[in-house]
Amino acid sequence: RMLTRTPSVVAQVFLLLSIILVIAIAVIQINQQQILSPGLKYGIVLDAGSSRTTVYVYEWPAEKENDTGVVTQTFKCSVKGPGISSYESNPGALAKPFDECLNKVKERIPVHLHKNTSVYLGATAGMRLLRMQNETAANEVLAAIQNYFGTQPFEFRGAQIITGPEEGVYGWITANYLMGNFLERNLWRTWVHPYRKETVGALDLGGASAQISFIPEDTQENFNNTLQVKLYGYNYNVYTHSFQCYGRDEAEKKFLALLLQKSNTSSHVDNPCYPQNYNTALAMKHFSGSLCTQSVRPATYYPNQLVNFHGTGDPGLCQEMVSLLFNFTACRDREDCPFNEIYQPKVKGNFVAFSGFYYTINALNLSGHFSLADFNSSMWFFCSQSWAQLQFMLPEFEEKYARSYCFSANFIYYLLVRGYHFDAETWPQIHFQKEVGNSSIGWSLGYMLSLTNMIPSEGKMIQLPLKPSLFAGLLVFLTATALLCFLFLAYLCIVSRKQKNISPVEHVFIQE
Repeated sequence: RMLTRTPSVVAQVFLLLSIILVIAIAVIQINQQQILSPGLKYGIVLDAGSSRTTVYVYEWPAEKENDTGVVTQTFKCSVKGPGISSYESNPGALAKPFDECLNKVKERIPVHLHKNTSVYLGATAGMRLLRMQNETAANEVLAAIQNYFGTQPFEFRGAQIITGPEEGVYGWITANYLMGNFLERNLWRTWVHPYRKETVGALDLGGASAQISFIPEDTQENFNNTLQVKLYGYNYNVYTHSFQCYGRDEAEKKFLALLLQKSNTSSHVDNPCYPQNYNTALAMKHFSGSLCTQSVRPATYYPNQLVNFHGTGDPGLCQEMVSLLFNFTACRDREDCPFNEIYQPKVKGNFVAFSGFYYTINALNLSGHFSLADFNSSMWFFCSQSWAQLQFMLPEFEEKYARSYCFSANFIYYLLVRGYHFDAETWPQIHFQKEVGNSSIGWSLGYMLSLTNMIPSEGKMIQLPLKPSLFAGLLVFLTATALLCFLFLAYLCIVSRKQKNISPVEHVFIQE
């Protein structure tokens, strides 16, 4: 009996050890694996707007979610001077202002990654206007940028004039991306598509154009007006429209040209939107030289002739005059047509309003969500102030912007209420903001995200504690040992049972 018990104990110990070792090795192999990420990738986007150029640096892990990078903004720099379309007569002068920002960018990106970092320049409505006005000049400006980046260490992917609808959709992508409407982290810290999360609409007010983009109630109904966007493996049908010449700066130029047209004299023009007691002299080319103001250009147009504008600070008259910038009668009160005979479905859901919208609202001392009535009373109060009072009211005082906030507020009212058909009920669904976290809301991040869709993903390299061959060998050996021990124990068990059955029979025969 001792002889059978000893092998049994030994077999049991081996079986237990084999099982423990198989589990231990498997756990170590899974938990101690090191995921060697291919590291970070960088991208640079230059937002070449009508009034200024802004440089953004983005970074993302080289392995990506469903073909789209998880991108964050790490640096932003405003190029000194006006927008690139202002260099039409001297494209060579573009390089110097760019240098200062690009030198800072070089410090932000590791030197060994410079040659693999893509640079994209997207030019918007200012350049769209220049191309319509003078295609040769527009091409020379883009060629000057191409030459400049030829001297930089980065991989330049070209200077493009993006279309109005692209600008609108990229802005929509940025807003929704930053608000976590495309991706969110789950309990296991992995990125997943949010369950039943609604997207937000995007309202962008640039210097030369304005964009509205959102997902309408019924995307099938008006397929021609929607663009299909694919992000993180999902498709979105986005309605978007870009109103060329309805950017803040171009709209104000047209407004000044209208005031001049309606005035008896060109030397002294009253402006009800400028603050009381504010006076300025502007060259005629400053407002009548633009393509957007051609229809209201005076018959006797002398580009360098000065026109004196005198602020009267009259909120009622200002409102009345600003409404003349829109053709509301063209739509004949159709519900799906805001102005200028442009189709637009009914606004739906929450919206984020950025760029020019945000700066004007901020000047009126409003923020975030507020009612339409609050907006109207703040606008009326602001437009009643004199130039002297205004200097104490604004968080930042810069003449060029300060004199125009009353005009901008009235323009925003007509664009959003009479134009896009927001009303007292839907107005609080508009959220006015400049950024989310440290990332600016604008089209450039959306542009970058769309472009990372085209950048091939780099897989993670997994480093395991044991080489796969050694791991497999150990598993086979230990599993075989456990199986042999199990079979041996089963054999001993059967032998032991047989012995027990024989013993009582022998006992009976002995007694007889």
